[in-house]
Amino acid sequence: MRQNGENEDFGIRNKAIKGISEVFIVNLNVLFLGTPEFALPSLRKLITANLSSLAVVTRPDRPAGRMKQNTPTPVKVEALKNNLDLFQPIDRDDLLNVLREIKPQVLINVAFGMFLPNAVLEFPPLGCINLHPSLLPAYRGAAPIQRAVMAGEEYTGVTVMYMSSRMDAGDIILQEKTSIGSEENFGSLYDRLAELGAAQLHKALGLLNEGKAPCISQDEEKVSYAPAISREDEKIAWEKPASEIFNLVRALNPAPGAFTIFRSKRLKIWRASVQNIRNLQPCLVPETSGTICFLHKDCIEVTTGRGMLKILELQPEGKRRMSARDFLKGNDLKVGEKFE
Repeated sequence: MRQNGENEDFGIRNKAIKGISEVFIVNLNVLFLGTPEFALPSLRKLITANLSSLAVVTRPDRPAGRMKQNTPTPVKVEALKNNLDLFQPIDRDDLLNVLREIKPQVLINVAFGMFLPNAVLEFPPLGCINLHPSLLPAYRGAAPIQRAVMAGEEYTGVTVMYMSSRMDAGDIILQEKTSIGSEENFGSLYDRLAELGAAQLHKALGLLNEGKAPCISQDEEKVSYAPAISREDEKIAWEKPASEIFNLVRALNPAPGAFTIFRSKRLKIWRASVQNIRNLQPCLVPETSGTICFLHKDCIEVTTGRGMLKILELQPEGKRRMSARDFLKGNDLKVGEKFE
């Protein structure tokens, strides 16, 4: 039976699970759905969990790279490496056929990348659970890690929850909170949350196996959303404060990269810094935002809507990533030139 826990706050939930140690899971027939590298720590944890059976579903191979060759997903590579039963359904009906064949007791979804209809959600007797890289109900949606960094959040975390027909709105089983480093980028946080989430998912499965998994409603008044990153999101708006641009740069590193236009060509900014963030002054002449004001040996200092941004690493269109020092050696930049 699920334990009701409505109106419990995050701190109370963590007190309730604080003493849970590594769970040795047995007698569960699991179907794992996942696609990107984020799902790998969770899959590897399940492989060592002594389950009754474990089958894997991932998305079909897709063209990738300059040669557009069909490329398997990271989850497919891991599944084949471990000789797991593997399925690559092309649509929801095909996925439902997989469930009819496998007859899983529980379905686990870690960044699979397909909306699951009610027919799928209602199939496993123990339910469908999902790992989401945010402290729900904050940052529901496709890009919670990037949006949290972009917003300058000091903390984020992972949530293991029951899936529902509404996006990321299901009841919570477990959560774990973690700080975001002041200079941490998307790539580093992505890797940390993948590992943190795998550990919490393993605990949640143990509780589910024992009939002790909590069922905690999300507070709808605290919902926020994390839509997918668009091309418009990637372009630097120099009239914004330097701190916001700095957060954008690290939120889009290592992909897809924040960009600006310089000398009519796209220029990606991969690493930057802001000095004296608390004491940044507004730009007295807003139209000058994006102007090169100082050229240092190791960085390019640019005006913003509030304060100066120091560019440390960048990538000219059609070229490799490079330090600001190397970029300055190969380009005759001048104080007063503008980034658009």
